[in-house]
Amino acid sequence: MSTIKPGTRLKSVVCDTEVMVIKYSGDADISCGGTSMIDAKADAPEKGTINEAFSDGSLVGKRYVDADDTMELLCVKPGAGSMSVGDVPLVEKSAKSLPSSD
Repeated sequence: MSTIKPGTRLKSVVCDTEVMVIKYSGDADISCGGTSMIDAKADAPEKGTINEAFSDGSLVGKRYVDADDTMELLCVKPGAGSMSVGDVPLVEKSAKSLPSSD
């Protein structure tokens, strides 16, 4: 795959999930449904099978991050597979609470 940088769009080869890279650090293997994602512009091979361990799904508009906050993906198209970096699942980023305006 070409170089991954912020703004790159990736798609799953096992479900309909598509993401946009917001933050990327290193040489990590971004996966969905247990299989490496490909560039969104590339011709997709025939759909594979989702790994049960990565079948929680992805939700449009949600951001997914790794534990170290070095990777952030924005889901632009939902699907049945959940995202991971290698075998480590990404978690949904929680919204920051705003300060009170007393």
